[in-house]
Amino acid sequence: MAPYASDDSARATGADDADDPRAGRRKAARYVVPVAVVGVAAATIGLVPALADSGDPDLPKVTAQQLIEKIAKSDVQQLSGTVKISTDLGLPNLGGLESSFASGAARGDGGSSADPQSKLLELASGTHTLRVAADGPDKGKVSLLEGAAEYSVIHNGKDVWGYDSKSNEVYHATSAESGGAEEKAPRDVPATPKGLADEALKAVDETTSVTVDGTAHVAGRDAYRLVIKPRQSGSTVGAISIAVDARTGLPLKFTLTPASGGAAVVDAGFTRVDFSKPAASTFAFTPPKGAKVTEGDEHEGVKGDTPKDLRGDTWKGAEKARPRAGEGLAGGLDGLKTIGEGWNSIAEFETGGQGLPTGASGNSDVDGFLNSLGDHVTGKFGSGTVFSTRLVNALITDDGKVYAGAVTKAALVKAANAAQ
Repeated sequence: MAPYASDDSARATGADDADDPRAGRRKAARYVVPVAVVGVAAATIGLVPALADSGDPDLPKVTAQQLIEKIAKSDVQQLSGTVKISTDLGLPNLGGLESSFASGAARGDGGSSADPQSKLLELASGTHTLRVAADGPDKGKVSLLEGAAEYSVIHNGKDVWGYDSKSNEVYHATSAESGGAEEKAPRDVPATPKGLADEALKAVDETTSVTVDGTAHVAGRDAYRLVIKPRQSGSTVGAISIAVDARTGLPLKFTLTPASGGAAVVDAGFTRVDFSKPAASTFAFTPPKGAKVTEGDEHEGVKGDTPKDLRGDTWKGAEKARPRAGEGLAGGLDGLKTIGEGWNSIAEFETGGQGLPTGASGNSDVDGFLNSLGDHVTGKFGSGTVFSTRLVNALITDDGKVYAGAVTKAALVKAANAAQ
């Protein structure tokens, strides 16, 4: 694959940040959920044009700005295919304990194992195969294949179904009005290359380098490679590569590599894609005989990441529905603010005056999991523990303050010291 000789820079106008006092909170929120770490809004993307040399496959020359505009204009309404997604945050293997946290959260309050919000969080670790399909804004399906078992989220008009064949449980949610489910749907773990690419592109600002770096074949399609890199030192993000379908502008593959090197933290791509209209039966669902059905609140809308990120359009009112930093977390976050800018932004908030309890959980597996991640540190701020992954790091001080971001441990300690 021949690289394109380009070194584009990205600049944001900053208009939205000036007009919206919540902009800083949105920036900080991207560091709370590992896979959505690159989710800061940017109103305008201005890129210095850089024409590309020929690559393999041989495609017309484009600039980074033209390629981003192509993604923005992509209006793929109908498709079906298979997506492989691998996530490696560098967490220790505890025999499935990590995955049990998500499923246990749904059952802890009498919920269902078929609830999309908890089930699709499993995509945050390991390698998974998804079957996806979409037919316009009101029909979509994502199926998570787990050996002989299968979990599916089906959106068909006002109805959203989640079905777990392993437990034979069904989750059902409806919207009061047409489109209501879309308007109330929060984001969770993006399930496709497009969902991940949308998050990455929102992180583009003046601290970011954006280039067109060659071409590739993905799922039998010709594609351009768009590469996004932080210009600042200290970020744990090395680079983000997005393979963009040359014909439709749909992101076909998303790869996030850490600054530390090694395997990708997130690698999601189509292995097969078809842009023809799926059969209507694809989106039809009737609960199997004997299945346990859990009804969601009619006004709650969809609780998980349904196939919205398969489409070229955006969900209406998504910004209104998107949880702000700290919302949805137990007790909320006290005094959440952002330190720094761009890829080096750090979220600072209070836990209520309590640091992390040591050895007090009563669960040796949980204690072992936490201790394996923790690294005791001291400074002007006092003392605390840094919990590290290959992408997101968090410092929890003994007096209950938290500093988190896609930055190095040294950057967190420096931020904690400066806050004193």
